[in-house]
Amino acid sequence: MAALLLRGEVLSFSGDTPPDGESHPGVNHLPDAVVRIDDGTISAVVDAHEYQRDGGDLGNCETTQGLIIPGLIDTHIHYPQMDIIGSYGSQLMEWLDSYAFPAELAYASQELAQLKAEAFLDRLFSHGTTTSLTFTSVHAHSTDALFSAASKRNVRLIAGKVLMNREAPAGLCDGPGDGIAESAALIERWHGQGRLSYAVTPRFAITCTDEQLTRAGELLARDESIYLHTHLSEHPNEIAYTLSLFPDATDYVDVYDRFGMVGARSVFAHGIHLSDREHARLSDAGSSIAFCPTSNLFLGSGLLDLARLRDAGVNMGVATDVGGGTSFSMLRTLGEGYKVAQLTGQNWHPLAALHTATTGNARILHLADKIGQVAKGFEADLTILSPVADTVLGARIRDSKSLTERLLAFYMLEEQAIERTIVNGETVFKRSAA
Repeated sequence: MAALLLRGEVLSFSGDTPPDGESHPGVNHLPDAVVRIDDGTISAVVDAHEYQRDGGDLGNCETTQGLIIPGLIDTHIHYPQMDIIGSYGSQLMEWLDSYAFPAELAYASQELAQLKAEAFLDRLFSHGTTTSLTFTSVHAHSTDALFSAASKRNVRLIAGKVLMNREAPAGLCDGPGDGIAESAALIERWHGQGRLSYAVTPRFAITCTDEQLTRAGELLARDESIYLHTHLSEHPNEIAYTLSLFPDATDYVDVYDRFGMVGARSVFAHGIHLSDREHARLSDAGSSIAFCPTSNLFLGSGLLDLARLRDAGVNMGVATDVGGGTSFSMLRTLGEGYKVAQLTGQNWHPLAALHTATTGNARILHLADKIGQVAKGFEADLTILSPVADTVLGARIRDSKSLTERLLAFYMLEEQAIERTIVNGETVFKRSAA
């Protein structure tokens, strides 16, 4: 395969600390650079003038006026819910009954699951997302369909069959043995194959019996490279109901902890209404919270206190949570996260936000040595941001006086912002010139 040479402005990050300004040492910004990709791996990132000085021919490069960033990473999304974005009415528990469960029931059709798996990846790519931690449905074939589609396109994907055996429609409930056996077979089939990984995926404690959670914890303990992916402390009504079903638990985190599910590879979506004890336990375990601002706002679940999470030492990622979330766009998600911070008297710096969606999300997924940076040796998952000229975003970008202002404009306006998405060195989305 011939090398791919891209020339343009490059922005990436190094280090675990989200930057609070453009002069932060972890901000790697090259106004004019060449990125070389060989066999799906970034082999060089150099200043364009240095590249030319050392004998490189800039005429061989594909030049973009856009901003080359690491491929965006989504740490919590539901592929069977892709068609119910923006469904009107009610908060979390009623929304599940009215929209999410009926949508997921349709995935009993293997043919539908296969079609939607392909469409789901296309939707991610068109929004600049190159890696996701994804809920499938309770049907094992929906997980097979998504992994199969991702494998064909060399996508880095983490996914898992939903475990759910109570408090849901009969067609979405599996027996504790069946669900665990199916999950074990899926792990055997897909985990560690190419760029694919498996996450043990109880929907949330409400929909799982003690027996199912026990066996899920045992499955998780078999292989330390497997992830745990579930929901936690999203809505006050959900929390109260959870504790009524597990009366011996100290709190919501303790429910999962009793079954061996609180660990370094555990990613809990939401985590809005946590106690000090819960924050401390998550921090001690190295677990992570996936911040889902568009979903939290849309369903009226609450406002995550970013500073409290940070001060407690809890890892934080960011995610769309489609379909409770209202956009596939991680850019739009960062914009809504900025607003949540404002509503809680904080400021989420645009550079810190992008760090979270790239380097930070890679870190909580234990993939920070593979993705999340535009740097030599990293997998070539890239997103190029560029506004269409005759849009509000285009005008705002032209008038922006700093990198920080430009990033915030991308988050807030986001009109046709993705010029190109590259996965494993291959272009998987390119905006039409029209």
